[in-house]
Amino acid sequence: MSTHRIYLVDDDRFLLDMYAVKFKNAGHDVSVFQSGEDVLAKLRNEPAPSALLIDVIMPGMTGFEILETIRKEKLGESMKVIVLSNQGQEADVEKARELGADGYIIKASAIPSEVLSETLAIIDKPA
Repeated sequence: MSTHRIYLVDDDRFLLDMYAVKFKNAGHDVSVFQSGEDVLAKLRNEPAPSALLIDVIMPGMTGFEILETIRKEKLGESMKVIVLSNQGQEADVEKARELGADGYIIKASAIPSEVLSETLAIIDKPA
């Protein structure tokens, strides 16, 4: 099984740590960010990770704004972007898709192991 580099962006430290532990225990390399500005700075200066999981509702930049910036600046062309949110409205899912998200996981209905397996399925899905 290959090791993936995963970036997690969420302003909720508890959730960040919980997901990070899940990915690390499965042998993946994880970096966590609590703001859009932080993750964008990293993406502009480092090779892109296999996947980026972003929360939608955050202070400062929203997940959608992060996604828009990534697409506009063509950051991490090969990176899979997955929205990980409590917002499950069809409009949000649709907006994420329009902005080029590769997946959408609703936090409330997915336990961390499902977030892990879903993320890996999205990474391994042929383009």
